[in-house]
Amino acid sequence: MERKRRAWAVTGLILLATVGSATASGCANIDDTPRFRVEVIGTRPHDRAAFTEGLEIDGTILYEGTGLDGRSDLRATDLNTGEQLARVELPADLFGEGVTLAGDTVWQLTWKDGIAIARDPRTLAERTRARYDGEGWGLCTRGDRLVMSNGSATLTFRDPTTFAATGSIRLTTHRNARLNELDCATDGSIYANVWPTDHILRIDPDSGAVLADIDASGLLTSAERAGTDVLNGIAQLPGADRFLITGKNWPTMFEVRFVRA
Repeated sequence: MERKRRAWAVTGLILLATVGSATASGCANIDDTPRFRVEVIGTRPHDRAAFTEGLEIDGTILYEGTGLDGRSDLRATDLNTGEQLARVELPADLFGEGVTLAGDTVWQLTWKDGIAIARDPRTLAERTRARYDGEGWGLCTRGDRLVMSNGSATLTFRDPTTFAATGSIRLTTHRNARLNELDCATDGSIYANVWPTDHILRIDPDSGAVLADIDASGLLTSAERAGTDVLNGIAQLPGADRFLITGKNWPTMFEVRFVRA
């Protein structure tokens, strides 16, 4: 089944995200991973036209990368006011994916094109491109290296300047998880959306251990979920234990805290 096909039947998606989430994320009944849920702190509007592939926060700037053929873009908005500061469209033949800020460069992945685009963080203008093998899904910055997902249970580490691969690690559990959008949290762990479910995994990138399985289902009502796609997009708010999460074509972005289930 093609991951990005927009014509997903909504009822089928909801079924996968609920009754099928255990197998889709590799969570077996005997799994003893700590369970968490989301506590909604607040909400803010989200552009329903945005097929969200990546979120990143730098100070008061929110970067959001979107996908779909001929409709992919990258936008920067004021985190507090929602004012759009900059926006660029990708060439029609590129499908945009995850984004991250590394130093003075915003990196943007593409899905099947094997191209990572380095951009100016203020204007979002393209500076250069780098090539990589395989698919690009999620991306975040942890210390002096980038962390990238490719739709499998493996994370790849990359040089933040050249984008060259410098290593990888596979999850020690949840081996069937299809890791999507990533957020490198301030505590060193990585939060990853698990496609095509409403679950987020908290991961130790040094060992590959899954530290928590977060159930983010039920954020949208059935009526609100109509016409949307999967949960995707996570970014930690600066200096807080809260995160912004949303989904592809969702009408709302949620400010949440992760609490024990």
